[in-house]
Amino acid sequence: MPRMGGSAVSVRLEFVKLAAAEGVNLRELCRRFRISAPTGYKWLKRFDQDGIKGLEDGSHRPHSQPRRSSAELEQRVVKLRQLHPAWGGRKLRVLLAREGQPPPPSASTVTAILRRQQLLDPPSGGYPTAWRRFEYAAPNELWQMDVKGDIALGEGRCYPLTVLDDYSRFSLGLQACRDQREPTVRERLTAMFRRYGLPRRMLADNGAPFGTAGIEAFSTLEVWLMRVGVKLYHGRPRHPQTQGKDERFHRTLNVELLRGREFTSLLQAQSEFDRWREVYNFQRPHQALAMQVPADRYRPSPRSFPEVLPAIEYAPDLTVCAVNRDAAISFQRRRFKIGKAFIGLPVAVRPTTTDGAHQVFFCTTLIRTIDLRSRLDHV
Repeated sequence: MPRMGGSAVSVRLEFVKLAAAEGVNLRELCRRFRISAPTGYKWLKRFDQDGIKGLEDGSHRPHSQPRRSSAELEQRVVKLRQLHPAWGGRKLRVLLAREGQPPPPSASTVTAILRRQQLLDPPSGGYPTAWRRFEYAAPNELWQMDVKGDIALGEGRCYPLTVLDDYSRFSLGLQACRDQREPTVRERLTAMFRRYGLPRRMLADNGAPFGTAGIEAFSTLEVWLMRVGVKLYHGRPRHPQTQGKDERFHRTLNVELLRGREFTSLLQAQSEFDRWREVYNFQRPHQALAMQVPADRYRPSPRSFPEVLPAIEYAPDLTVCAVNRDAAISFQRRRFKIGKAFIGLPVAVRPTTTDGAHQVFFCTTLIRTIDLRSRLDHV
C-alpha cells in the first residue's frame, strides 16, 4: 500500500498546517501521518520558533529579511515570476507580503514590474465566462475526483489521479498512476483516506473506474466506497462543468507544471507532482478564496478510515437476499438483476406504498426499485 508522497519537509509542513486547523485531534493526526505524538509536538514547536526552516534537518537558524530598495524589490519580483511563471501580480504580491516587505507593494505595482521586464503573457483571448458554481459550507463535505488525460512518459504512460476538496480547493491527492483501473484508484484513495479521513461524499464522472452504464449502474469502486461510508455522486454525462473545481485544477496543473514538460518515469512524475502540490496547497494564493491558500481553509476529517470493513447489517423487518454469481437475487420466486458489482454481497428488499413495488438497498444506499407486477423487470 503506497504512502502519500512528498519530501520530508513538505510532509512536516503539511502536518503542522493541518494541526493548526480548528478542532483537529492532534493525536489522531499523528496516527494518520504515522508519527508519534512527541514527534508531532516537536515539529509544531520547531515550526513555531523557526518557521519552515525549523522543519529541515540540520541548522534551524531563523530566516530574516532586510529592507529592500526598489531595485531589490524589482529583482525579487523577477525571481518569483521565474519560480512561478504562470502567476500574475496579485498572487506574487501575496508572496511578497509574506516575506515582510515594508509595506508590501500593490498588485498593480507588481504587474507594472512584470510588464516592464516583459514577463507578462500576451492576452489569450479569454476563457469563457465562469458559470456560477455551488460550494459546500465546510471541508470534507464533498471531494471532487477525476483521472486527468494521460501523458506520455519515457516508459509507458501516466494517468494523473486528482482529488480536490470542494470547499477549500485543497489538493488531497495528485497521484501518478500507471493505469486508471479500479485496484489502482482504490489503493491511492486508501492512502488519502488514511491521512485526511473520510469525506461525506465524492463527485466523479461516469467513466471507468468511477461509474458504468445501463443496469450495471454501480461500479466495484462505488460499492467499496459505500462500505467505508462515502457516498459517490456522478456528474451529468458530457457536462464536465459539474466538476468545475477539479477541471479548473487540471487547467492550472497544465499551465504551471505539465506544459512543455516531459517525464522519464512514473517516479520522476510523482516527484514533480509532490513538489507542485505543496506549492499549490501552501503557497499559491487562490482568487476564489480571497487570495488565501487552500491550506488556510482545509482541516482533516474527523471520520477515520476503517482498516477493517464494517459488517453489512440490515433492520430485522427487511428481507435480506444474497446476490448470486449471475448478479441477480431471488425474491418471491422471481429473479431480479442487481449488478455485477454486488456479486456475493447481501442486499435488503423493502416494500413501498405502491402495490408490487419494492426498493433494494445496499448498506444505506437505494440501488434500484423492482416491480413484481412487471414481467419485463424479471430475468
